[in-house]
Amino acid sequence: MLGFNYRKHVMEVKVPMPTAPVLFNKYNNSLLAHRGTIRLPTKAAKKFDYEVELQVIMGKTARDVSEADALSYVFGYATGNDFSARDLQLRDGRSGSQFMIGKTPDGFFPVGPYLVGADIVGDPQKLAIECRVNGEQRQSSNTSDMIFPVAQIIAYASSIFTLKPGDIFSTGTPEGVILGKPEAEQVWLKAGDEVACSVEKLGELSFNLA
Repeated sequence: MLGFNYRKHVMEVKVPMPTAPVLFNKYNNSLLAHRGTIRLPTKAAKKFDYEVELQVIMGKTARDVSEADALSYVFGYATGNDFSARDLQLRDGRSGSQFMIGKTPDGFFPVGPYLVGADIVGDPQKLAIECRVNGEQRQSSNTSDMIFPVAQIIAYASSIFTLKPGDIFSTGTPEGVILGKPEAEQVWLKAGDEVACSVEKLGELSFNLA
């Protein structure tokens, strides 16, 4: 997972512009299919937020690959959502350092409905990306606003650890998240809400909350 990887998102949440990719992880328990249901852990958290993101699925083992070669290791791309519990993420009072507990509850990583081959998608840095809640558009941007493009993410990560086929990079979210709004305007997601996300060429991912 990538944190703070869109310029306008960094500005809306008022954190310093990163000088290297901000990496964290989600676990298999958080995976959710298209048209799935996230059962909100309301005993632990109350401030639930959406984050549409481009997913990059690795196709070959990669270690110490160059930025120039990095995209040749990609099998394909998908639409996804880095669903978040902001009150858990911000529990220690700093700018989102509790990524694991804020982002890895069960079902907090919807992905799908399609995995589209890299050769069909072409340049991953020219894709429109959007998120809607109950039919209302909340996020609308383009992957061209990424601070660290896909090739740089893969090269950087592979210099630290081995990437394997099937590994997924979720490449960060654009502006428009609830956390980025003034506190008086923050209306958090709740049971009964429906979220739809789309990335150009990759189809629409939808899920609901209970």
